[in-house]
Amino acid sequence: MSVPPQYPQNDPVALFAQCFHALGDNIERVVKGKRDTVELALTCLFAEGHLLIEDVPGTGKTTLARCLAASIEANFARVQFTPDLLPSDITGVTIYRQNTGTFDFLPGPVFANIVLGDEINRASPKTQSAMLEVMEERRVTADGKTHPVPRPFMVLATQNSVDMGGTYALPEAQLDRFLMRVTIGYPDHASEVAVLTGSAANASPDALSTIASSHHIAEFIQVATQVQVAEQLYDYIVRVVAATRALPDVRLGASPRGSVALLRAIRVRAASQSRNYALPEDVKALAVHVLAHRLILTPEAELSGRTGADVIAEVLATVPVPQAAGGARI
Repeated sequence: MSVPPQYPQNDPVALFAQCFHALGDNIERVVKGKRDTVELALTCLFAEGHLLIEDVPGTGKTTLARCLAASIEANFARVQFTPDLLPSDITGVTIYRQNTGTFDFLPGPVFANIVLGDEINRASPKTQSAMLEVMEERRVTADGKTHPVPRPFMVLATQNSVDMGGTYALPEAQLDRFLMRVTIGYPDHASEVAVLTGSAANASPDALSTIASSHHIAEFIQVATQVQVAEQLYDYIVRVVAATRALPDVRLGASPRGSVALLRAIRVRAASQSRNYALPEDVKALAVHVLAHRLILTPEAELSGRTGADVIAEVLATVPVPQAAGGARI
């Protein structure tokens, strides 16, 4: 394993951007032609959120998660979700040791920095709930004792299309636990050729070099929280989220949790561009990915083909962008 580079603290935001793009470049050695999706995954990591990658089989969902984990010197665990998977297979179990007469907790795979939940919608709702509870609480309670998961902690869950056989759709309330939901999609012709040539050259997640340690990631997470947000931008975020609750096509709009998630995400995006301040453009760039999966549309809207992304795009087009003093945009 290569030695992670050292990041001195003379310019934290610039170093954050350096690490962010170095991670993106490293992952893109294997995940070809999907830089936007890669950067969204990194945004989730530095915002201390969780990512749901939803697409048809074979588009690189698991590969993206493995590449992210391989780029960080941190504990990694993978859980392959199946219909017979039990909650204790994820969280861990308490066992009795006859030789010592004590009960000991054996941690499950969720006690890692990066957890890949592969095909999460193939598990039963009870098992899904066990994973989603840990995502929210960042701890496991067993026999009255609380066991915190390590920090940083991120779950990358992959999900096949819900209309495929043997899948259980995640309830809307549980989808809200994910900071973002993204799709990868099929690569363009040139990228798919690059995938084939890369496979021939043994380009794989296991061959990627380490870019940063979990200690560096934890420090950069704190850097992102220090990004400045103007009062007008707080107001803009709230107005965007509140607008999703007032549209006739929406049965249930985004909650205040969506506002908080969007704030965390835009701070990371600003830092990734070497800025210590956020802009309305950051909100517009991330709103669909952060908010769309939190909406519940009316049956009529769904039958007409409307999606959460369509609703967020409409909201962004109608909610006025805040202006700084003198009429200039923030």
